[in-house]
Amino acid sequence: MKILLCPLSDGGYLYPALAAGRELRRRGHQVSVLARAGAGPVVAGAGLPVATAEEFGGHRAFSATWWGKTGAAQYRATLRAAREAGADLLVTSVLCNGALLAAETLDIPVVVIGLSVHLWDYRRGGEGEPRLGRTRESRTLDCLRIHAETREETGLAGRASRWADSPLYGEALLLRGDPALEYPGAELPERVRHVGPLAWEPAPGPGEVEAVADRLARSGKPVVYVHLGRFFGGGSLWPRLNEAFTGGRFQAVVEQGRSTDPRPAPGADVLLVRKPWMGPLVDRSTMVLANGTSAPVLAALLRGRPLALSPNGSEQPLLTGACVRAGVAVRDPKTPSVELSALLESVGRDDSLRTRARALGGGLAAGNSAARAADIVERVAQASAPPKEDHEYAISRPR
Repeated sequence: MKILLCPLSDGGYLYPALAAGRELRRRGHQVSVLARAGAGPVVAGAGLPVATAEEFGGHRAFSATWWGKTGAAQYRATLRAAREAGADLLVTSVLCNGALLAAETLDIPVVVIGLSVHLWDYRRGGEGEPRLGRTRESRTLDCLRIHAETREETGLAGRASRWADSPLYGEALLLRGDPALEYPGAELPERVRHVGPLAWEPAPGPGEVEAVADRLARSGKPVVYVHLGRFFGGGSLWPRLNEAFTGGRFQAVVEQGRSTDPRPAPGADVLLVRKPWMGPLVDRSTMVLANGTSAPVLAALLRGRPLALSPNGSEQPLLTGACVRAGVAVRDPKTPSVELSALLESVGRDDSLRTRARALGGGLAAGNSAARAADIVERVAQASAPPKEDHEYAISRPR
């Protein structure tokens, strides 16, 4: 089977797709990747062939920052790359409307790799779930609206979706978390499955980890790994970071992530880094402070580290609420009465947080998530395989 991975090229979306792709390649399938030029070295490091999205007209089309605005460009790039590769199946990321529509046009199946929690409406249940940020209903309707607008922009408005009123899942939507992170009693939609973390990241270069470790050893204080995501209109965490890590008990190694305005104070115990990997840094930390995106949350849990979460937008409030409910995190209330340093102290003293993080992380690590994902991809392909002559027509017909 020929499989084209066409996820968003940001690490939090690209790396899980590469984990699944590597397993599919191990099983003998032909796997290639459509990604932004900047992600080329990471894909090559994963041992998979890469096609550059920009060469297929996909400028910005696989950036998480631009996901809602470049669906048509993503559609065209995916369509061209899939035809060139002779793809039998696509694997993409949640929110990739262009890739979903390309699969419809090509009449081939598509599997979607999601986040660690379900973003949209449950099939049933979930009554009483506290409102954390936007409601599920609001998020679902907004994502369906953007999908419909992309369908119209690509000239497919007159064509009925083969997934009826739930076109965002493809043939299957794979969640990277654990059922314990979903709201108690809620039932996921039929095509949504938990597979586990799909953990993969590039290996550090020679001496990279040692250089960071040497810097941290100069202070000798316990380390807090801080992962900053996008602010989504929220306030910068830097003023509070500087206050918490100046003259306090902890030091911080701060992954700048997608934030663009690092402001460490001269006297703060802060080491600013920008690395394509985080595992070795979490290993050296006593806890993780993050905005509540999937990648650092899963990295912390897999290593049994408790979390302090300060969410802004997107899935951050939803995942933060799930982690607090599971007893593996505390939420930053962002009020003047609660200092960040005090919050970190409370996490450091709470052995129950660490115990539950180890238990949940142990469950996540116990199964082979890449194998689970590959099993679902293969089942989807078997169930969806059209007669060969129809398939060849579908991938070669002009559009």
